Amino acid sequence: MIKINGEETIIVKVITYGTFDLFHQGHYNLLKRAKELGDYLIVGVTSDAFDKSRGKLNVRDSLVKRIENVRKTGFADEIIVEEYMGQKLDDIKRYHVDIFTVGSDWRGHFDYLNEYCKVQYLERTRGVSSTAIRNKDSISLGIIGAENIVKRFCEEAKYVSGMEVTGIFEQAERMDFANELARKNELLLYADLDKMLATVDAVYVCCPPAFHYQYIKHALNAGKHVICEYPFGLKVDECQELFELAREKKLILLHALKTAYTPAFQHLISLAKTGMIGNIIAVDASFTQVLGSRLPIQIRIASGGSVNATGEYPLLAFIKLLGTDFQQARFYSHLCDDYPVDGYTRFYLEYERAIGTATVAINAKSEGSLTITGTKGYFYVPAPWWKTEYFEAQFEDINKNMKYFYKFQGEGLRYELVEFLRCIVTGENSVHLTQDETMMMVRVLEQFNQGKQIHTF
Repeated sequence: MIKINGEETIIVKVITYGTFDLFHQGHYNLLKRAKELGDYLIVGVTSDAFDKSRGKLNVRDSLVKRIENVRKTGFADEIIVEEYMGQKLDDIKRYHVDIFTVGSDWRGHFDYLNEYCKVQYLERTRGVSSTAIRNKDSISLGIIGAENIVKRFCEEAKYVSGMEVTGIFEQAERMDFANELARKNELLLYADLDKMLATVDAVYVCCPPAFHYQYIKHALNAGKHVICEYPFGLKVDECQELFELAREKKLILLHALKTAYTPAFQHLISLAKTGMIGNIIAVDASFTQVLGSRLPIQIRIASGGSVNATGEYPLLAFIKLLGTDFQQARFYSHLCDDYPVDGYTRFYLEYERAIGTATVAINAKSEGSLTITGTKGYFYVPAPWWKTEYFEAQFEDINKNMKYFYKFQGEGLRYELVEFLRCIVTGENSVHLTQDETMMMVRVLEQFNQGKQIHTF
């Protein structure tokens, strides 16, 4: 109830919510009908963080653009941002809402709100949806290499609208396993790479890194975007050539190191960069495994030992927190008894005013945590830190300590796929793991594989 010219007038307040991504006729119709239900319409637009927390990862438009598109319709009297689960009830109370309305595909889901206001479900515009628009020009993707990770990759790809995995290529020696993967994931199996490349827009390279260069180059020359499993490469000159080729052909070449693209890790880096814990003087990260009978498989997949297999993860933390301009790298390795590779390595990246310490292993076990040491406090991420869901900020004054929680969706591969798709659609390279940062990782791995600054025991 409000007063107009001194007289009390009853107005009906309506509230609705949505992401309003790729704004279309269905959104317009829904807002129009919502406005017709009352006198004053409040529209809640979901924040990027809220969308990610509930598994909606591949929203194309920015929050600013989505709000502006809602505003342009002229139907919204007020626009708010939806930032957390349960906010709808808080908003209904705060704004004294009379009618809550959403599309009919949510029918029954919000009936509990009837205790606080009237709930009305509006019929959706048939045949129109943001998902359908994303899928209209769906990216078809082929896989190069038949490894166990393909099982997880195909499962994770189902959560990324606008991309479809269609085929897999493998050479004769692993054709039986490739055939099994193709059958279980409804993929076309190719023994001829060029035949697969003729049918897809992009490829996922997941063969051993010794073969990355030749397959990435082949795919780029065929005009295909590429996402490549870690370790990205083992030779600096080859990787530099590949990035230059991608730029020349205006193609996306993305490094598939999933942690770089996860919301929690990105937030951790942002907080650390603010100076919250002071100047960062040390980063300590571990990623260790005891693989037992699977050890020879891992050695084949990594084209080497523990540094090749898991070294890029601590390097990611060093790069993001300390930068790419390190002064030297030193390695201390314990060799496997039966294989000529490092089963355990501790390595150090020395910077002008900081140090990064990493422990990696495929034949030994230690705590898989991440600690970021600052002059005012530290961040601690428990194992497995590379699947960051939770971290703490700790200070001398324990009253200042903070805990942060995030949802890590599935196996985490969907995050890198969403970023790959975004890069293809926008034509922009990723800022979450840049080409310069990837080249720094390759430089460290090349130094190790060339036997420089290595002490064995």
